[in-house]
Amino acid sequence: MRKAILRSAMIAATFAAGCAAHADGISDGTVRIGVLTDMAGVFSDLGGTGAVTAAQMAIDDFVAKEKPPFKIELVSADHQNKPDIATGIARQWYDTGGVDLITDVINSGVALAVSSVAETKGRMLIVTGSGSTRLTNEQCSPYTISYTWDTYSYANGQARIVKSLGLDTWYFVAVDYALGKSLVTEASDAVTRSGGKVVGTVYHPISTTDLSSFLLQAQGSKAKVIGFANAGADLLNSIKAAKDFNITPSQAIVPLVGTITEVHALGAAATQGMFLVEPFYWNLDDLSRQWSKRFFDKFGKMPNFVQAGAYSAVTNYLKAVQAAKTDDAAAVIKQLKSMPINDMFARNGKIRADGRMVHDMYLVQVKVPADVAERWDYYNVKEIIPGDEAFQPLSSSRCRLATQ
Repeated sequence: MRKAILRSAMIAATFAAGCAAHADGISDGTVRIGVLTDMAGVFSDLGGTGAVTAAQMAIDDFVAKEKPPFKIELVSADHQNKPDIATGIARQWYDTGGVDLITDVINSGVALAVSSVAETKGRMLIVTGSGSTRLTNEQCSPYTISYTWDTYSYANGQARIVKSLGLDTWYFVAVDYALGKSLVTEASDAVTRSGGKVVGTVYHPISTTDLSSFLLQAQGSKAKVIGFANAGADLLNSIKAAKDFNITPSQAIVPLVGTITEVHALGAAATQGMFLVEPFYWNLDDLSRQWSKRFFDKFGKMPNFVQAGAYSAVTNYLKAVQAAKTDDAAAVIKQLKSMPINDMFARNGKIRADGRMVHDMYLVQVKVPADVAERWDYYNVKEIIPGDEAFQPLSSSRCRLATQ
């Protein structure tokens, strides 16, 4: 299945459900969902074909269970981490492709650009890959939902170790684009609120392979924590380089956007003891385990939060379409914002006026290798962070919709 997806930048799979006749309220009788992701670049292991697989699972499961009186069509494309390519695809999908919902849009620059297109076109965007807080602040939109995570929630969760472990001086090694800058801003504020101090920051280009000069500056800072404000392959390279420079254990390494994908790629021996914030862990409980093992059977890997979030977002979107009896974006978003979201991904989930989906988050620590009972069993969940504590308060939002 993965090979088939990789052979094409765009796939389409149409699922007929119930009668073939036009469904009242559904434009042309078909709901179309587009997964716009990174298929081969720095974030492809986080989203990519895994996100497409998860979205298709959501459609399959919804059709099998609900038997809706409309068709559902899935398309996918590679944005190549370029906002201009992403917006071109989004416009074509919305204008002539009949796409009702775009999801994933991993990469903050891509997500912000596509969000503007979605608002202009009056179509829906559910962001499951990007974590820019601008999506629910200055650049919020009545048509965009930020579903899985953001830099505020990650930084806020990581800062909890300042008080508990006394790791109160931080130096950031950050990727030089929207994600890194947002992470540094949010993490600096969170560290300061917790009684810590940021002693410096250095920015590196995206997809760089030589991190030596940046890590030497971080090592020379003598900070107790080196926080990596990057993701995907950049984060993998940062952690590997830190090990090569023998930075630990004299300085703690804290990936601000680390996921189980990077932990698995590096192994427990290289990542043991690291603290991460996760919106999803496959081994959290029976519900997450059952779904994750089904995903593993299809994809060959346990899901990360982007992929699990894609399944949850598509499932709840389809539920809202069915309940609203229309694929009109305004009506579907209104329905979604009225629904509680509790599933294999989200616990105590709700979508606020600013488009932020608030749900529980998890502060986890990577196990020592001896405690890993099975493949992918990497985390000890140290704390469940309630959604209202994890995410930026609505009262602090700079979104024009926040008071609605």
